[in-house]
Amino acid sequence: MANEFLTNAKKVKNDEFYTQYSDIQREIEAYLEYDPNVFRGKVVYCNCDDPFESNFFRYFVLNFNKLRLKRLITTSYKPSPVANTQLQLFGDDKTITKVKGRPKITANKFIINEVKDVDGDGEFNLKDVAKQLRTNKHNEWTPLEGDGDFRSEESVDLLKQSDIVVTNPPFSLFREYIKQLVDFGKKFLIIGNMNAITYKEVFPLLRDNKVWLGNNYKVNAGAMFFEIPEKIANLEQVREVKTNESGKKVYITRVQGIRWFTNIDHGRRHEPLQLMTEKEVIKFTTKKPFEKYDNYNAIEVSLVKNIPSDYKGVMGVPVSFLDNYNPDQFEILGSNRGVDQDPNKIYGKGSYLNGKEVYKRLFIKHRKK
Repeated sequence: MANEFLTNAKKVKNDEFYTQYSDIQREIEAYLEYDPNVFRGKVVYCNCDDPFESNFFRYFVLNFNKLRLKRLITTSYKPSPVANTQLQLFGDDKTITKVKGRPKITANKFIINEVKDVDGDGEFNLKDVAKQLRTNKHNEWTPLEGDGDFRSEESVDLLKQSDIVVTNPPFSLFREYIKQLVDFGKKFLIIGNMNAITYKEVFPLLRDNKVWLGNNYKVNAGAMFFEIPEKIANLEQVREVKTNESGKKVYITRVQGIRWFTNIDHGRRHEPLQLMTEKEVIKFTTKKPFEKYDNYNAIEVSLVKNIPSDYKGVMGVPVSFLDNYNPDQFEILGSNRGVDQDPNKIYGKGSYLNGKEVYKRLFIKHRKK
């Protein structure tokens, strides 16, 4: 139901699903653990994030100095229906002379070049950022000419200036969104639905190790909890109600099958999957030999934990295998959903077992040692 809720909301342009701060922090820390300098001297671009509500903006601006960023750019898509109601810190914009207060007609652009303790209270927080933005000191807060669409000329120009893109893009535009990042050769860490794995625009990138899944797939059993403003909350889907730092109610909904997609390396990607031999799997788990597909010379392995460590041929495994994929241990050959766009690969035409078509499968084999 939560997946359906999110999809329907996207269709009617209610894209106010905010990634929780804790999820962003947890994921990014994994990359810092693997490479402490991964963000050092980099321009980070959050191009699907209203700064007034986005926890991506909040995370990167509060950790600007810790990460040693060169610049943080954040842009929004059109005015948010809950503008100025979440953070309630920025007040009237002194850098914009066309209108009073926050512009309501156009999207906004924040460019952060420096953050520091402005009010002298001994700590840095969002209030300091607000004061710097009001005075336009070393930072910029201006309206965009257009609507802030990531495909617009303005947004593409900002993308060209960036090194790493981190955001939660519209799921309905995920194919186009990730293609743009790859075409421009950008590093990225973005959120998407697990179903995106089988998209013809995405799967070849995963197969060829140009994109992989993020670190924290095991958190919440592969689900993610999103914050939804009260104005658009569907109470039937709400799992929890919290009060944020501004005293406003925040409604939480759980969405299954969410993953981080990235081309930034992290340590878990290189952890080998611990497996039993074929004989051990049969003896302790399946109690019967592996079956081969009717139309392809590969064995069916319905559970990732049952992948035999010593099988030298091709194996069909669930797409959830990508959560454990180590490119040094396995090679991805294709999918049974035809996303390879190669008519000569018979496994791209569907896979059958005892006359019945099996669910989504990836075809893999062990790399030769």
